[in-house]
Amino acid sequence: RYKSLQDIIAILGMDELSEEDKLTVARARKIQRFLSQPFDVAQVFTGSPGVQVPLEETIASFKAVVAGEYDHLPEAAFYMVGGIKEVVAKAERLAAAAA
Repeated sequence: RYKSLQDIIAILGMDELSEEDKLTVARARKIQRFLSQPFDVAQVFTGSPGVQVPLEETIASFKAVVAGEYDHLPEAAFYMVGGIKEVVAKAERLAAAAA
């Protein structure tokens, strides 16, 4: 669904989407960011240590994001982290820094 909404966003902008579609886009963008997990082989390029997240945890986290359990967290918290616990911790750090 997100793929088809991208064209609408490019032409009309996010404001023209329904609330349901805005939620779909927000969750899809969080999932895209969540896929940016730091890998061991990239440490020399990113400076961030690699993280290995068990498959079961990754699947459960994705289901939770799609179900809306993490709608309250900012998109930035999902970028370059390992598991969902790290997402929550990063969101708390971001909130503390903004306060």
